[in-house]
Amino acid sequence: MIRVVFPKLRIGDLLASVPIIQGGMGVGISLSGLSSAVANQGGIGVIAVAGIGMSEADSLKNYVEANIRALRQEIQKARKLTKGILGVNIMVALSNFSEMVTVAIEEGIDIIFAGAGLPLNLPSLLNTSMKTKLVPIISSARAANLITRRWFERYHYKPDAFVVEGPKAGGHLGFKPDQLTDPAYQLEKLIPEVVQEVTELEKVVESKIPVIAAGGVYTGEDIHKYLSMGASGVQMATRFVATDECDASDVFKQAYIQSKKEDIIIIKSPVGLPGRAIRNSFINDVEAGEKKPFACPYHCIITCDFKKSPYCIASALMHAKRGNLKHGFAFSGSNAYRIKNIVPVKKLMEELREGYEQTNIEEVESSR
Repeated sequence: MIRVVFPKLRIGDLLASVPIIQGGMGVGISLSGLSSAVANQGGIGVIAVAGIGMSEADSLKNYVEANIRALRQEIQKARKLTKGILGVNIMVALSNFSEMVTVAIEEGIDIIFAGAGLPLNLPSLLNTSMKTKLVPIISSARAANLITRRWFERYHYKPDAFVVEGPKAGGHLGFKPDQLTDPAYQLEKLIPEVVQEVTELEKVVESKIPVIAAGGVYTGEDIHKYLSMGASGVQMATRFVATDECDASDVFKQAYIQSKKEDIIIIKSPVGLPGRAIRNSFINDVEAGEKKPFACPYHCIITCDFKKSPYCIASALMHAKRGNLKHGFAFSGSNAYRIKNIVPVKKLMEELREGYEQTNIEEVESSR
């Protein structure tokens, strides 16, 4: 009988028994509840920082303070619920990026995942006495080269890993609209390119840099595919929405379950990037030219043209998280329509493990 187990994922001195990172989902979707549940199953749980302070009573008056307080609280809550590996996802485009990085490091977070922009100066915020790992989220081999060389030359620090996010991911995407369906930009093309580039960079920094595949990873078979391409692990977000422990409302989760393939669309976000979401009446109204009145007491995303925007993206996503989809919408990955049930994180992880093992067994048997 062939015995197959998940390979472990090592990032520096951190060792996850399952090669799965739960992707950070902003404005309240992945907080302490989901992240700790994933960490307890051997994966890496991630708290999303974007919009984390919006549930605080004083968020409109004290935006920075509310976010700092909320991030500290969520990290501390998660730490009480798990002894596993925890990370935070912090968008480089956040207007309070530096403050959030500093807070996460002070709270002893294991990993900072930084995307939505190139975190070229991120190591400058890392206290040398801290052990927090720094992992950029990128979409090209070129970005891997630029970040690695910049960090090594200026700070003598190399990325602890890279998350390579393809165009099938949910939420804001680091691609131009015409690249989303172009074969040259698909994850299956990106992973080998980045792995090859990183292999050369490892010779320069004289250290291992794991590559993590993200964006559209849905099954255990997918995990096997990307690990076979040279990735050390995968990042998954959409699958974890429809779990008992996800921090979103049941209404939000049901939006995934009830969606059809044609409902998963690309929208033009106020932050200037394309985004993947589930079509609903709110999106229909915006596309029809209706404006959703709002006041912006803070400028949370640097690239957001809030004075010309028909709606507030942060407010819309918070409404959705709470289940008020009349005033918001759900971001999702391209495979959200495939989800049919809400399950515990443990059951989902078991399904992914079984799918990986079965694919591996079939591959071994077919090669005999």
